[in-house]
This record gives sequence, C-alpha cells and structure tokens, in this order.
Amino acid sequence: MALIDLEAREVHAKVVYFGPELSGKTTTLRAIATGVPPEARGDLQSIASESARTIFSDSLPVDFGVRFGLRFLWHLYTVPGQPRSAGPRAAVLQGADGVVFVADTVPLRQSENLASFAELQALLGAQGKRLADLAFVLQGNKSDLPGAVGTRHVAALLGVTDRPTFATSAVNGAGVFDALRDISRQVAQRL
Repeated sequence: MALIDLEAREVHAKVVYFGPELSGKTTTLRAIATGVPPEARGDLQSIASESARTIFSDSLPVDFGVRFGLRFLWHLYTVPGQPRSAGPRAAVLQGADGVVFVADTVPLRQSENLASFAELQALLGAQGKRLADLAFVLQGNKSDLPGAVGTRHVAALLGVTDRPTFATSAVNGAGVFDALRDISRQVAQRL
C-alpha cells in the first residue's frame, strides 16, 4: 500500500515484477536501471546465487519527480522465479500497489506462465486481495525471438484481455519503459 508522507512531501509506492522462472524479471530491472539517469534512481540491489539467479528479490528505487508538490518515489521489486521460492514471492508481494506480470512469450513456456499467474492470484487471495484491487500490466517478454507468441495470446490464456499488455525484449530494453510508464500511471491514479 502506498505511503504518503506529507511532512516530507513524498509518495512511496511498491511495484512488483512477478512471473515464471527465467521470464526476464531481473533483466527488466537491469534495463530500467540502465535507462534511468543515476540521479533519478538508487542502486539496483540483488540477492542472487553464484549462478546469478535471484534468491530473494531484486530492488530498484526510481524517482519519478515532483507532481502536485509531492515527490513520487517508486520501489520496484522482482520475485525469484524458482519453484522452491514460494515463501520469498509471498513476502515480496506483500504491500504491493501494482504488479507487472512478466510472461515468457516462448511457445513452450505457456504452461509456466499459467502456473505462475495462478500462484500470483493465490498469493494475493491469501493476503485478502484480488488482482482487480491492484494496478496491473502484462509484459510479454522475449517478443523479439522467432516464433514468440503475441501478448494478446498470452493475455487470453491468462484471462486478462481487459488489462494493458506490452510486448518487450528486456535484453535490449525494448518496451520495458512503456510497461513501466503504464503501471506507474495506474498506481498514481489509485492513490
């Protein structure tokens, strides 16, 4: 849940990048960290294994500037995708104002998208929330690969055709800022 600190004139919001293992969540945060000027962001923090796989979470604070006399600070997090990491995923999701679901558009990975999305809904339910309660964006990652399925296909598979979708390629940053702008707009509108 967003924190509005009137004394400091700041709004803090939490956005979680959720999705299956190897879908590109950490790569997305790296692309954002690379594309945002250093003075408008903190350092990308990662808790990763020796094989560079996320163990708990990656986090990146981003300063969206001043609007209406308030500084908007978004705290971006990823969840670990490995199946054994359900506990950390639940912990990171706690208090989220928005979720970017990073789906893998490789055709053979659609069952992983379905399983991860079902887990997202179950974790939200355990927290007394529904997806409809949050800002939400579907980010169809790896859309630049040959044979990738379209984001509309993934949205239909997940049952979120009424929510914004963005085709991305996190390795080169294509589309990740479009998704970030949209989730940020949605979060700000819900304050």
